[in-house]
Amino acid sequence: MAGAIVRRSPYKDFLQPALHRRFSTTASILLGVAYLQAILLAGWNSWLWVWFPIGPTGIRALFLGACSIAIIILRIGYYHVGVRTSQSGFQTFYNYALTMATGWTILVYVASAFLFSQVYLWSLPETAQLEWFTYFQPGRPRLNEKAVFFTIHFVLLGLFQAATHLYEDVDRLSLGVARGQTGASSQANKFVDLLPAMLISTINKSFFAIMLSTIVYPLFLRAWVWYGLMTLLRPFITLPKTNMVPSAWPYSFGNIIRCWVASLMLIAVWNIANNAFSAFLVTKPLKNNKPLTSESKDPNGSLLNGLKSKKLSIRCFAMWELSYIAQDFEERRKAIYEDIDRKDGPMWSQVYAICLDLLKDMEMRVDFYGKAPPPVAPPPEPVQPKRRTTQPPKEDEDIFQTLPQKKTFRAEVEKAVTHVTVSPGQGSQLSPLAKKTVASAKIGLLNAQKGVTGTSDPQTLFTTVALKVVSSAVGWPFRHEYRRQLTSVVLGEPYGEPSLYINAITALGLLAVNSLNEDKYGNVQRDVAAIIRTLTTITKKLQDFTNDLPTHWTDVEAKRQCPEVEIILEALRTALTELVTAFGPFARDLRLSLADMRLAREAATPPPPNP
Repeated sequence: MAGAIVRRSPYKDFLQPALHRRFSTTASILLGVAYLQAILLAGWNSWLWVWFPIGPTGIRALFLGACSIAIIILRIGYYHVGVRTSQSGFQTFYNYALTMATGWTILVYVASAFLFSQVYLWSLPETAQLEWFTYFQPGRPRLNEKAVFFTIHFVLLGLFQAATHLYEDVDRLSLGVARGQTGASSQANKFVDLLPAMLISTINKSFFAIMLSTIVYPLFLRAWVWYGLMTLLRPFITLPKTNMVPSAWPYSFGNIIRCWVASLMLIAVWNIANNAFSAFLVTKPLKNNKPLTSESKDPNGSLLNGLKSKKLSIRCFAMWELSYIAQDFEERRKAIYEDIDRKDGPMWSQVYAICLDLLKDMEMRVDFYGKAPPPVAPPPEPVQPKRRTTQPPKEDEDIFQTLPQKKTFRAEVEKAVTHVTVSPGQGSQLSPLAKKTVASAKIGLLNAQKGVTGTSDPQTLFTTVALKVVSSAVGWPFRHEYRRQLTSVVLGEPYGEPSLYINAITALGLLAVNSLNEDKYGNVQRDVAAIIRTLTTITKKLQDFTNDLPTHWTDVEAKRQCPEVEIILEALRTALTELVTAFGPFARDLRLSLADMRLAREAATPPPPNP
């Protein structure tokens, strides 16, 4: 009787429940914050109804919670791993400005701000004078511009927050690395550590939003908004027939203070939502202090499924888990070494190939930078001799002899013009009058240029003007900075996640080192020499590339720093150091020459710091 087939569970079957649990934690925090804000906005006329959840406070908390939960839903829909890689800020804007993610980000933030503003207005007492309609006479409502300004302020605040969200790439999840991290998750502590920065950001943004609204609303929006609202509401409410803007400004000290306080509350909710989501969703790929795939019927198969995933986020989480296994979990390491009967090859061979291919992709991008990839040449077709249809020319025959041309009106006109502009007898030279005119114009142009730039070289003029433009704040998006260029080449486009390469290097090195005591079949030792040579080559190429990459002429600051690539180089050197130390005594048995070991030690040694 055939044995039961063990189903290989996809890696996402273990990752998604973990992400759902972390989402629940984030949502619980936001609902708690919304309930506290609902209590603060209560009328405080009854000690029971101020905090009782079934009543106005509970309804208010639900609406306030919706303002923050909407941000979390947005983040779930458009989160990504890896930095946005491009040559310049303008290229990033061009790539993402007209995408669905940008549109939904703007819409969600504006809707969240509008809902919050209306809940806040609903919670205020009548003495605040911020109701939408005022009644100077019974039955004669008038639109209250103070409420209009309050609402428009929050719409502008939503637009500003959306622009900040997109500019800072808040949707990115910064994944961690296994190297040097042990024990239980400490994401809650990291979130608490972010609170001071969140407080400062909230205060700064609220002040900027108030200044933005008080400038933009009267200069650009007041007349349009007032006319639009009056036209929209008049069919439903008996409003004055005139659309004239009120003579009094909607500003008062109390109104500005309320705008600022409400902005503080909303921006705080947004900051808590974004930081909590980013902190809790990148928790280590562990469950009950064990790898996520430990509960699978085929742990190695599920892990391989994640490592081979086409989705970058799943592949990064799986590689992160593999790195933890290589560092902290002996039983899972032994399972990798001993799993030799798998359909596509032994588990170690597949892991080795996946990690090495990932690093070779990075090496290939460095090798082909600035070069066209070698084209695939089609097979040559046999050349058939062509049959001659005419007799060859005779040796004394002038093959360049022109045929007689028919005189036309156009030809006669061209001849006359040539005769006027060219001196007689000089078929290819300008007449003295034309020469003098051209020379005078050229001298005048060069003198004018020299008076402006101090030089008469046209190339220098272009360079001077271009440098002035890119050096200004307006030209910043067009700078091809060293960090952007290096990151886009090494990590690839449109996204590149450094932790993916770091965890692959760590897993490959630690699995090889631990195989000395745990690989009873000795399968790993056959690949150790290739691992050391490959890591040596990649380290040397990457270090040389970072040193030799020229600074683009638009990079006026010329900062030759790139943390994303520097941490990859550090991981490569650390892995090489561990491999050389562990396998140095067995170099001859592994067919590693003295030159191989010397080059590996040189690559593992960090270069001296720049003076």
